Amino acid sequence: MAKTVNTAFTEFNKKSVNLDLERVKIARASRDWLFTQLNKLDGDSNLEVPYKYAEMHCKFGSFARNTKIKELDDIDLMFCLTADGAVYYKNESNYAIHTPNAGQKLKNLSQDNVLNSIKVVNKIKSSLATIEQYKSADLHSRGEAATLSLLSYEWVFDIVPCFYTDTELYLIPDGAGNWKPTDPRIDQKKVVDLNKVHSGRLLQLIRTLKFWNRHHSSYTVSSYLFECIVLNYAQTRTELSKWIDYDVRDFFEYYSTAILQNVNDAKGFQGDLNTLSSDEKLSVSQKAVWAHNKAIEAVDSELNVKNQEKAINKWRKIFGKDFPSYG
Repeated sequence: MAKTVNTAFTEFNKKSVNLDLERVKIARASRDWLFTQLNKLDGDSNLEVPYKYAEMHCKFGSFARNTKIKELDDIDLMFCLTADGAVYYKNESNYAIHTPNAGQKLKNLSQDNVLNSIKVVNKIKSSLATIEQYKSADLHSRGEAATLSLLSYEWVFDIVPCFYTDTELYLIPDGAGNWKPTDPRIDQKKVVDLNKVHSGRLLQLIRTLKFWNRHHSSYTVSSYLFECIVLNYAQTRTELSKWIDYDVRDFFEYYSTAILQNVNDAKGFQGDLNTLSSDEKLSVSQKAVWAHNKAIEAVDSELNVKNQEKAINKWRKIFGKDFPSYG
C-alpha cells in the first residue's frame, strides 16, 4: 500500500518488476562459473568439442543489459569457438562456414565440407553432461542454443555457440544448419549510452514498461522488439523525467503509433523486427491508446485534482493488482 504515486511506483518496481539484487549477484557469479566450466570442454579428448576462443565469449540478452524483469528464468551467453582453419562465405540470406582445411573437430561436424550449425549445437548440448551440478540439457525452441539446467539454480542457461569473424561480427546458428550474423555488443552499448544520456533513468523505465507488455497489453510483444521500441522512444526525448509516471504516460502515446510501423534492428542484421500481423498491431495500438488515456487521467488526478488515491487507482487499472493500492 502507498500514500503517493511516487511511493507506489517505487514499491511496485521493487516487489513486482525488478529482479532481486541478491539473486542477480548469485546469477552473475554462476554465469562466470559456467564460462569456466565450458572452457574446459575442448580439453576432454572424448568429447571432441571444437576449440574455444575464450577472449571473445559474449554475455548478451536482457539479463546482461539489466533490462530483465521478474522472474529470473534464463541467462544468455555466447560461447565462442575458434575457426581452426575454417573460412566463411556470405550467401543471399545467411552464412556458410567451409571446413575443407579446418581441424578434425570441425570436420566431424560438417556435411560436404560445410559446418552444420545444428550439429555444433548438438555437440555442445551432449557435452554439457560433464559439467558439475548438471541436471539436464535440451535444445532451445529455435534451435540456436543449447539450454542447460543446473541443480543449484532456478534459471537455465541458453548457450549459443558462435564464431567471431575478421569483420568483427559474430556468426551464430540460424536453426536450419547455416549461420547468421549478429553483434550483441551493439545492443549493449546502445542501452548503456542512452541510460547515461538520461541520467540513469532509462533502465527502470524499460523494466516497468516490460511488465505492462507482458501482463497487460492486448498482445505480448517479444521482449527484444518491445525493448527496441522503448529505446527508440528514449531517443526522441532530450531527457527523461525524474518522475517515471510522466514517461510511462508519454510512452503509451508513442507506442500506439510505433507498433504500427517498421522497427528496424539497430545492429543492421535483421531488418524489420516488427513481424506482428496487421490485426495484432492494431490490437496492441488500441490498448496503448487506452493506457495513454488512463495515464493522462492518473497524472491529472495527482497534479490538478490533488487526489493521490484516485491517481493510484488509475495506475492500478493500467498495471493491474500488482500495483500497490492506496493506504
